[in-house]
Formats: sequence, structure tokens, C-alpha cells
Amino acid sequence: MTMILVTGATGNVGRPLIDLLVNEGAGVRAVSRDPGAAGLPAGVEVVAGDPSRPDTITAHLSGVTSVFLNPRAVGTAAGELVDLLKRHEVTRVVTVSAINCDDDPARQPSRYRGELNKEVEDAVVGSGLEWVSLRSSLYASNGIGQWAAQIRAGDVVFGPYAAATAAPIDERDIAAVGARALLGDGLLGRRVELTGPDRLTQREMVTTIGDAIGRSLRYQEIPPDGARNAIVGIGFPEGFADALLAMQAGSIERPAPVTGEVATILGRPALAYARWAADHAEAFQRSAA
Repeated sequence: MTMILVTGATGNVGRPLIDLLVNEGAGVRAVSRDPGAAGLPAGVEVVAGDPSRPDTITAHLSGVTSVFLNPRAVGTAAGELVDLLKRHEVTRVVTVSAINCDDDPARQPSRYRGELNKEVEDAVVGSGLEWVSLRSSLYASNGIGQWAAQIRAGDVVFGPYAAATAAPIDERDIAAVGARALLGDGLLGRRVELTGPDRLTQREMVTTIGDAIGRSLRYQEIPPDGARNAIVGIGFPEGFADALLAMQAGSIERPAPVTGEVATILGRPALAYARWAADHAEAFQRSAA
């Protein structure tokens, strides 16, 4: 049986990926900092470890042939971790990356949340192992962190750059492509650019969420300085706020790309943002009085 080690196992990509791998009959060993709280399916071997400290997963590499790397889980330890995998019998590494990872770091807000996508991708590509990099667009679930609190409180979402664009991808599609990359050979040696099926403005994304929850929502644009203060005020680093605003501003002049890779690889359309919003409507609903 194929044994796959999954990092970021309880995350938005790792969790559905595990379900897909189990359904395909693969052996799955999931790394978690808190195995008791992981809540993973029966049959999954859950082990304690921290991929940002590679020595903590050495004992779990026995029999592993493929590894799924989550950049946030790996942190700055990608090179050390890849060297460790090479010393064992791992033959393939699949990593999540970002479609903008070659852009100016000042326009990559995810870097300020510990996602060193470029560094992890470079380590994987240069490893000498079989590799695939899944360069994804904006995660659809970012809408929860950005807007859910405001939507639960009222019908107006305040934010910068209403015309900023993205092609948000449902994380379940990233997981599905990840399963193909781990279990088949068709994507080897590729940096695969994955997006949702549609390019949407921030205003259109908020309207779509409103349709999913049966409310008429409105996006009210505010000046970037005000947005920056609000982002920093809820605890994000100043660098994150600056990079996010720069990325959004740039996406107006240079609209976000839309690729057809999900449909080509999976043989079905990529999941629409409206579908994601409907499936996650509870996150935006007001609590019952």
C-alpha cells in the first residue's frame, strides 16, 4: 500500500485531501501538533510532530513514499525537511504554493502569515525527488476571515478597493488536484496554476455571499488608510496590511488570471464561488436570538 505523509492535515486543503486519499485506498499518516484533537477519519494514522522542526517527524517517515507539504506548517525549515526526506525512502513531494509567489514579496500578504511559498517550492523543485507544486489563487475561505464578522453584524461590508479582482478557488479543488498529484504521474515536474472558474471583484464576492444566505449585502469602499488601520487594529502585522492593500490595488490594473487547469485535470468544472458560499453559509449567518 502507498503510504502518504500529510502535513497541515487539519487545514482547509489537508482535511479534504485526506478524505480523498482514504477513499482511493492509500495509506495516510497525518502529522498534527495535537493528535488528540485532529478529528481525522478512522484508518488514518495520526502522529505527533511539527514539520517546522523536522527532527520531530523523523520517526514517522518509515514506509512513507510520498509527502504533502503545507508551507504554513513547514515555516522556514523547508530545506532541512527536504534533506531529511531524501535520506529516507521518500520518492515524491507535492507542495501547495501560490499563483503570485514570483511577485514582489511586498505584494504577498501570505508571507506575513508564515507561508513562505516560494522558498518551500524552490526546496521541493530542487530536491531531486519527484515533485509537483500546486500554485493556487486566493482561497475562497479567506472570505470568512475578511467579511464574516461584518456580515453577521449587518448588511454592509466596509473595505478597500471594491473593484479588486480575484479568481477564488474552493480548497476542495486544490485537494482534488493534490490527490491526483500524489497518486498519479501526470502532473510530475509541473508548477500547476490553479484558480476558480470566474474572476470576481470584491463587490461581486460579497454579493454572492449575500445570495447564498438570502440577504442583500453591499460592499462599501473605504479609503486604503482606513482599511489599513482596521486590519492592524484586529491584530494583523503592518506588513501584512500593506502587502494585502498593494496586492488588491494591483489586481485592478492587472486583473487576476483565470486558468482552466482544475477542469482539465479533474475532468469537471472547477467549483464556483457561489457553490462555496452556499456550502459555507453558516459562517455568515446571524446567531439565532
